Amino acid sequence: MSIEITALDYYLPANIVTNSDLKKENPDWDLDGIEKRSGVLERHIACQDETALDLAVAACHNLFDQGSDHFQDIDAIIFCTQSPDHIMPPNSYLLQKRLNLSEDIIAFDFNLACSGYIYSLSIAHSLIYSQMATKILLINADTYSKYINSKDRSTRVLFGDGAAATIVEKNDREGMIDVAFSSDGGSYECFYIPAGGCRLPQSPSTTKEEKDSKGNIRTQNDIYMDGLSVWAAINSKVPRQIKSILKKNSISIVDIDHFFFHQASKLTLESLIKVLGIDKNKVMINIADKGNTVSASIPIAMKDALREDILKRGDLLLLSGFGVGMSYAVMLIKY
Repeated sequence: MSIEITALDYYLPANIVTNSDLKKENPDWDLDGIEKRSGVLERHIACQDETALDLAVAACHNLFDQGSDHFQDIDAIIFCTQSPDHIMPPNSYLLQKRLNLSEDIIAFDFNLACSGYIYSLSIAHSLIYSQMATKILLINADTYSKYINSKDRSTRVLFGDGAAATIVEKNDREGMIDVAFSSDGGSYECFYIPAGGCRLPQSPSTTKEEKDSKGNIRTQNDIYMDGLSVWAAINSKVPRQIKSILKKNSISIVDIDHFFFHQASKLTLESLIKVLGIDKNKVMINIADKGNTVSASIPIAMKDALREDILKRGDLLLLSGFGVGMSYAVMLIKY
């Protein structure tokens, strides 16, 4: 018994912020240099009253437009987000209400970022394999823009908001082949929000803006990202993880039909392609008009590949996510 992705779609906020917009607002920013490294030309940004839950509902409506039967018999909701509507209850319960789904349903959120889609699929596989569920709605949605200081160019130019919705069902054919996870909590300070939790609650002192050595301005309530350290960790650890899972399953790089990496940045993707010796035509890169959409980036890239008739049923895929935690995850799956 395995899993099958039977439907997939996404939603991006209507509001678009281009690099030209950022240049007008911040004439001293080197947008040309940043653009070459990030690969981002524009990003979709949620409105003030628009949340990850709202984006998720819109993504589900896009799925519904593909066929109303997609929402029949759903018996589990898994919602991956780091920007929930409330501390409690979880977004999954609010989504169950918004979609008017049955009360006879498993529903839970989990907090993870850029490796979140691989975790979502793995949890879905476990629920289906254990016969606790047969048809699962996966949501990967975030509005990182609400955690970003408008004066912090290291994060503001990179991230976009978005939501992906995936229907996963059991099948008797080959689906998920293998998965591997790595966790490096010792490097958490490379990419985190210092204040806002129980360890350091938000207070007047955490709203004080400070400028770092590179000219980025942020408060302790905002995302802090040491981009160079994150890139260095990804560049060294992710290739090792990928080579390990391929060796374990007697699969070579050339056997993979498509690679779907987390859309971290152009620099990161190009480094992975070079280090692993991948045919760049097998790597989906769509960061230019979306930005880094956190855990939604891999399913969004997969949907774009479907729309462009690049991804087909039966293709062997390698999914690789990496980021906050630090967390690294890789999956081999037959689509």
